[in-house]
Amino acid sequence: MTTAKKSLLNSRPPLERMLRIHQLLQAGNYPNASSIATEIEVNSKTIHRDLEFMRDRLNLPIAFDAGRNGYYYTGEVSGFPTMQITEGEIFALVVAEKALQQYRGTSFEKPLLSAIKKMEQSLPDTISLNLADIEQTISFRTRAEPILDLGTFDVLARAVARRQQLELQYRKPGQNPEPRIVDPYHLANINGEWFLFAYDHGRKDIRTFAPARIQSVKPTGKTFERSEKFSLEKRLRDSFGVHAGQGKYEVVLRFAPRAADYIREKKWHQSQTLKELKGGGLELKLNLSSLGEVQRWVLSWAGEAVVLKPAELVELVRAAAKKMLG
Repeated sequence: MTTAKKSLLNSRPPLERMLRIHQLLQAGNYPNASSIATEIEVNSKTIHRDLEFMRDRLNLPIAFDAGRNGYYYTGEVSGFPTMQITEGEIFALVVAEKALQQYRGTSFEKPLLSAIKKMEQSLPDTISLNLADIEQTISFRTRAEPILDLGTFDVLARAVARRQQLELQYRKPGQNPEPRIVDPYHLANINGEWFLFAYDHGRKDIRTFAPARIQSVKPTGKTFERSEKFSLEKRLRDSFGVHAGQGKYEVVLRFAPRAADYIREKKWHQSQTLKELKGGGLELKLNLSSLGEVQRWVLSWAGEAVVLKPAELVELVRAAAKKMLG
């Protein structure tokens, strides 16, 4: 037997091996570990581990008959144990598959779809047929789908997992590309868009990078240890989106009645507090570390939101509104 074929057989998935063992036990010929190993073309130690798993974890009634020098089922086994799943879990499975839209085109798509398909295939046929009905009842839509270069994204994903230092050619909006040496700490999908959080050696600080703005990327050949101080949750705790600042701002916004209902329906920030106003209006208070993202959000309400505090945000919104009118 060739080395390649031996390698293929030894890498046979455990479930496939155990299904074959189950068939051999069902046949009632009292196979032992050696004969099973020969049949499946793996070593007997692997078979012993599989038999122990089937007996102890899958609760199959396996015993060894010393007189016949082989294994057998001590009771009736109608079939190999299958996945037990509730109706709610089935629905969640379909939702998860639909939610994969945000991973389309990334290196995560294929393994995620493969895992979900395997779970679906392990369901009884009667349940699997119902998946098609449920699939028609739910969908996901995005207003603006991010454009990703798959080659770039794959390099970033591998570098984050393997802690490989990278050299980027990165273009900030309105500027020419420039080289950046970074230690990629974390890839995050925030509000449907991907961001890389990395230690920038030139800036000597953590910076946020949009993969779509990376013109080229290559490993430097070096590895790194991620700082224990890095925490994405802490970093974004006082941001309104992905940009963390060093400031401390109490932001107070007043929403007209027509917009107030939309504000009540969501949690926009973990620090938010709401105050009901006469006439159906609403006051929203936030504690933020920067103002750029909330400025653009206020402008998106087309006059239905008014900034009360801080003065810096009042001026930013006023200047932007004048620029739009001019």
